[in-house]
Amino acid sequence: MVARSGDSVLRREIAEQPDAVARLLSREGVRVARLSAPLRRAGVRFVLIAARGTSDNAARYAQYLFGAAGGLPVALAAPSLTTLYGRPPDPRGGLVIGISQSGRSPDIVETLAAARRAGAPTLAIVGDTESPLARAADEVLPLHAGEERSVAATKTYTAELAAVALLALSLAGKRMLLKRLAAVPEAMAAALATDPAVRRMARRLGGATRAVVLARGVNFPTAWEIALKLKELALILAEPYSSADFEHGPIALAESDLPAVVVSAPGGKPEAELHKLARRLAARKSPVLAIGLPQRGAIPLPEVPELLSPLVAVIPGQLLAFHAALSRGLDPDRPRGLSKITQTR
Repeated sequence: MVARSGDSVLRREIAEQPDAVARLLSREGVRVARLSAPLRRAGVRFVLIAARGTSDNAARYAQYLFGAAGGLPVALAAPSLTTLYGRPPDPRGGLVIGISQSGRSPDIVETLAAARRAGAPTLAIVGDTESPLARAADEVLPLHAGEERSVAATKTYTAELAAVALLALSLAGKRMLLKRLAAVPEAMAAALATDPAVRRMARRLGGATRAVVLARGVNFPTAWEIALKLKELALILAEPYSSADFEHGPIALAESDLPAVVVSAPGGKPEAELHKLARRLAARKSPVLAIGLPQRGAIPLPEVPELLSPLVAVIPGQLLAFHAALSRGLDPDRPRGLSKITQTR
């Protein structure tokens, strides 16, 4: 039996996100400031992050935030180098972070364990503080999201984004942005109010078999996460692109049966470019489903600092995938072929 919108576990967990993020910020803000101090004194020169699935998209956000806030380069680890090839990366001079909702993916755990053995500082951003990943790390930053029962990750994802923001801004000493971060849960709650408009928009995906999700800059990870949710929940082959990359070739695919979800932070640096791209796509007959753009029919987003906007912009995307699944007769609480924990080695 397909879940109805009102009694869906996933829909309830989407609605829990503002409270989950507020809880993390209130409980971990002081401690993250304290653990950031020795990292600053040590002169961390780069960050290496191991993650999988949805958590990989939180790691992509970290690439932008650590870079924009503190000038730190961030690399995404290839865990197979450690577990399959026996050649873990040299972590000296860096901070190594593992991001995982469950903390039970063996390759992520071993990547952190190898870095710790090599003497690098390690941190686990994780939902379960008793998990193998938490035990493998020097420090643990809990998500405080509560149990996530749905297979598709939503509240743990935005909690991961908040944890990344808290750490990156604390490490860079960005006090004003940290103050603005404390107000983000209120903006997330406002984004939840777009549900009726998103439900109407989702009907345009009812017969789609493929789609693209476009963004640029700090919301490029948001495009990845929305595309993942459309694949998981609605069984739409959705591909994420930077708008810059999309215009360098894949735009040739644009036509009436290729919906394009375009995501932008209001007033953000890529806004004009994305608005222009949306017009080009519409001229080529691609259905444009806009989030955050200043154009007719777009899903509006509350304004927050652009560096923090992924916590807000992803919410209409989650709702879009949820309602698209329902419109296609699929059960978003039981996505096909998926389980909550995937044991990659």
